[in-house]
Amino acid sequence: MEDYKKQFLESGALDGIKTQEELSELLNGLHTAALEAHLSYPKNAKNSSANARNGTSNKKLKSTYGESQLKVPRDRDGSFEPVEVPKGQSMASPIEKIVISLYAKGMSVSDIEQELQEIYGYRLSTSAISIITDRVHQEALDWQNRPLDPVYCVVWMDGIVFKVRQSGKVINKTIYLAVESNREGYKEVLGMWLGQNESAAFWQGVLTDLKARGVGDILITVTDNLNGFTLSIKNVFPNADTQICVVHQIRNSARYVVWKDKKAFTADMKHIYNAPNKETAAQELERFAEKWGTKYPYAIQSWRNNWEELTVFFDFPLEIRKIIYTTNLIENLNGKIRKYTKNKMAFPTDDALKKSVYLSLMQISRKWTQPIHNWGLILNQFLVIFEKRIQL
Repeated sequence: MEDYKKQFLESGALDGIKTQEELSELLNGLHTAALEAHLSYPKNAKNSSANARNGTSNKKLKSTYGESQLKVPRDRDGSFEPVEVPKGQSMASPIEKIVISLYAKGMSVSDIEQELQEIYGYRLSTSAISIITDRVHQEALDWQNRPLDPVYCVVWMDGIVFKVRQSGKVINKTIYLAVESNREGYKEVLGMWLGQNESAAFWQGVLTDLKARGVGDILITVTDNLNGFTLSIKNVFPNADTQICVVHQIRNSARYVVWKDKKAFTADMKHIYNAPNKETAAQELERFAEKWGTKYPYAIQSWRNNWEELTVFFDFPLEIRKIIYTTNLIENLNGKIRKYTKNKMAFPTDDALKKSVYLSLMQISRKWTQPIHNWGLILNQFLVIFEKRIQL
């Protein structure tokens, strides 16, 4: 049967498929060839075996091209199983999954066409591949507009910059991402939004969208120290505790420190954010300022300017502190998205970028099968601290 399948596919019959009728005709022909191989004798020939043809059965097939009606051939002993549409399934062949997977990994349509031919023995036209990948656009819209829960414990927010072609130029655009931990402790991406350079004003629009989709309250947000970000959050979710990422603060503070001072400088900063409580941290900041303030006044001033948002994590038990003092969780996600999209020097359109990032997110989130460490204890702490705002 596999020989007949290979011959049929290599004949070029897959080239140029554009409608569900063409797909139905293709699969019906493939099933006929497959049954002939299974029975080991051609149609209308004399049969010396116990098994034989036994008419056809109707089957609905859902695929990229729509819903098709197939005539699936049967044999008497029921041992024949269609190659492209196995028994009990109503979705098209694994080839669509292969195409989507390759596209998610950053391959172009022409690269996918070549890969299918060389590795899998399939000849699928670029137009057919485009139809398959275009389906992702509607899936992404449905996902982006899905209803959300009324309360989230922690939401991490960050942006990731890509290059996109626009009006004959290549410009930078930002994909805004929001990731939450649900009540079971599993990570989930709430959505992605495309805009120009990252700004607090755009983030306010993102937060407004979350509210419109059903989010009534966020207990803690974790962000970088983008100017105006905290105010934007408070405008939409006034009761949220807003933690600025300490790791971002460390990077920004050390940015203008000369190389020979960096080791000692960063070691002294550790005493601030590793302090057991906010009061001790404030004392460590003063010691840090006495030692480095004259040489690096900007670093000291940035700590003072952001002090209230930098030290929110001190208000919580150690287990919660560990998950909210940094945006490492979402930065790790951004790094994985980069791996999937690294082959794209510049995306041809906004839609191509959104489609690629959405597919990357779907691939990455499939591996989020374990809750956050110690989540049972952390949830109990949230319930005690925010008993009037969160319910099981």
